[in-house]
Amino acid sequence: MVKFLMHGCNGKMGRMITEIVKNDENAVIAAGVDAYTGVPNEYPVFESIDKCDVDVDVVIDFSTASAVDGLLDYCVQKKLPVVLCTTGLSEDQLKKVEEAAKETAVLKSANMSLGINLLLKLLKDAAKVLAPAGYDMEIVERHHNQKLDAPSGTALALADAINEEMNGEYEYVYDRSQVRRKRDKKEIGISAVRGGTIVGIHDVIFAGTDEVIEFTHTAYSRSVFAKGAVEAGRFLAGKAPGMYDMGDVVGL
Repeated sequence: MVKFLMHGCNGKMGRMITEIVKNDENAVIAAGVDAYTGVPNEYPVFESIDKCDVDVDVVIDFSTASAVDGLLDYCVQKKLPVVLCTTGLSEDQLKKVEEAAKETAVLKSANMSLGINLLLKLLKDAAKVLAPAGYDMEIVERHHNQKLDAPSGTALALADAINEEMNGEYEYVYDRSQVRRKRDKKEIGISAVRGGTIVGIHDVIFAGTDEVIEFTHTAYSRSVFAKGAVEAGRFLAGKAPGMYDMGDVVGL
């Protein structure tokens, strides 16, 4: 039986994970952490993670960037594995994540879905063939009007997958309106759309001469991310210190 600490338990994703784990015979949420404690839960909820004194096996985090520093400190101190799903982290925080992984197991992923993580692999294969042939590469991501960070962490992960295959030769361009110039061959354009209740749509475009190839991933419900987070938590429990990702969970 895997015992989870749900960090951000009263947010949308936290509530969804709570419902999923209720029907899981091999896992339980032993405690939660959330600044808002007005939601009734079947497990104890603490206003801050430093107040949590419940024994758990792994933390699942869907909170805010401002809460990540305290979370990492806690996990390092307790040698507690953590599935880090919060996006929009600063450069300093990303460095802190890397340092934490030297002391405990950290699984960081911008997107927890199986489909997105398969797409990361497919894009590397596509870029290997199409980029040298002169195809321009653009990413368009669409999310709901409540999302705070732009571009999305998933869009950046998709761009990184392509760029890694190209030995980091490409520059990311986020806003073309500020510069009047032709598109450079060594750039990946990333555009963000915010509106309505869009859960998440990511389009990756390879545009060549007289030919366009597109990869699209559409999430119709947040449950795909919640289910992935639970599987990641189950995978990470008991793992040695180090940095992991969803590719390790799904075996890609």
